[in-house]
Amino acid sequence: MGDPTGLALWARLVAKGRTLRGRHLRQLFAEDPARVEDFTFEACGLWADLSRHLVDRETLSLLLALARLQEVEVWRERMFAGERINTTEERAVLHVALRDPEGPPLWLDGVEVRAAIRRELERMERFCEGVRSGRIRGATGEGFTHLLHIGIGGSELGPRAVCEALRPEVREGIEVRFVANVDPQDLALALRGLDPARTLLLVVSKTFTTRETLLNAQAARAWLVAGLGEEAVGGHLLAVSSRPDRAAAFGVPDERIFGFGEGVGGRFSLWSPVGLPIALFAGFDRFRALLEGARAMDRHFREAPLERNLPVVLALLDVWYADILGAESRAVVAYDESLRLLPLHLQQLEMESNGKSVRRDGGEVHCPTGPVLWGSTGTNGQHAYFQLLHQGTRLVPVDILVAAESRIAETDGRHLELVANALAQSRALAFGRSDAETRRELMAEGLTGEALDRLLPHRRFPGNRPSGVILARRFDAATLGALLALWEHRVFVQGVVWDIDSFDQWGVELGKRMAAELLPVLSGEMDGEGLDPATRALVARIRAWRES
Repeated sequence: MGDPTGLALWARLVAKGRTLRGRHLRQLFAEDPARVEDFTFEACGLWADLSRHLVDRETLSLLLALARLQEVEVWRERMFAGERINTTEERAVLHVALRDPEGPPLWLDGVEVRAAIRRELERMERFCEGVRSGRIRGATGEGFTHLLHIGIGGSELGPRAVCEALRPEVREGIEVRFVANVDPQDLALALRGLDPARTLLLVVSKTFTTRETLLNAQAARAWLVAGLGEEAVGGHLLAVSSRPDRAAAFGVPDERIFGFGEGVGGRFSLWSPVGLPIALFAGFDRFRALLEGARAMDRHFREAPLERNLPVVLALLDVWYADILGAESRAVVAYDESLRLLPLHLQQLEMESNGKSVRRDGGEVHCPTGPVLWGSTGTNGQHAYFQLLHQGTRLVPVDILVAAESRIAETDGRHLELVANALAQSRALAFGRSDAETRRELMAEGLTGEALDRLLPHRRFPGNRPSGVILARRFDAATLGALLALWEHRVFVQGVVWDIDSFDQWGVELGKRMAAELLPVLSGEMDGEGLDPATRALVARIRAWRES
């Protein structure tokens, strides 16, 4: 393992890329009658059609050889064994243990990790049952109806996306309002209509030092105190943190502090007590189903041969597009409104994990890593950015997510309309429309001669735009868990191939420190003499407007 670009195999991949650039997906399908069968994968309730990607069998064989040379299988087993593969922070990577609490003992620093996980799961279950049943009540004796969740980044994006994804099947539960942004508007809007007597305040922060979270938490706590009084507020406070001492100093009772280990990064933490809002909103049975779906994908990732291993193949396609074909971004389009927040979670998962320019040994990487991930729901995206996907100048591989069945009862065919659009877009991206077909269509519209020739280039659909379809029967809790774990393993394999540490995030630190340094300048306590000219000018304008 090391810099992949130094391998002889890398040169073969580059040469293969030059060859495939001159071929169209129409040609690849025509030459290989078994293409759909060979490039279709099934795992844990997910059916993935990858046949419309710009690869052939030889390409996939070369990519699989790259995975073996970069020791993907070795690093995979090291992760599951609890070794310290987060090398820059000297930590194990333990999110996979969170969804396998009944697995074999896993010892780390004298602690049996799985026993600790089981204890926290049992505490979570008892608490959720107590709140949802009405047995656990607030200071005035009323039951809780709302959870105000304060957290940012991995503490918020994953749980929020899952709560939204499960909303179609939840009929009763605790309503969750998420607050992440330090912008006071976020908290103010979340508090509208809430009754302090019926509201739980949950603060989620691994270190309990994240400034945005603490500022929002203090403001939310003050709101509770104003409505209930200082002595009563403790019964309305919860915390999830690896620093229980700091949560206790905030006023959270010991029995309401839930923990998770240092080996669980924020963007991988929804399987831990960070998932408490999921359990309170959707019920603990659905939270367990989420874990079970993820555990099933973990088994597939560990046991399936690389050539039929869905996370591995997806990750290798990502490497192929980013490094060989030059794609700078990928799109995720979910043809399921309940998955509308999923692209934001996946964006953090990929870009915070693999947006790195330094290899594990401290040397510079010599190939692009961490492409930009973006997306939304379909069919909305079709009316926003699909113009670029179909006729633009950029290569943007697309992941299309779609369910065969709706979780909402409907009889007017709208879900089939949704599915038809998903399949049609993948087909149109791949095969486009030939000039001859376009000419016939324009003639059918009554155009001829110069008018037809003038419009023809604008109506051309070149195709050869790659996409994959990930199909589920429905995105219930178990299937959603499998999908999320699939993406986590996909990110892990990318990082191993690129020889980077996917589990640190040093790139977020500098801006936070500079913000702290700017606060006294913005408030007028310091003059900002040492600032760069651009920042100094911005500060002057802001202060002038605020003081006028």
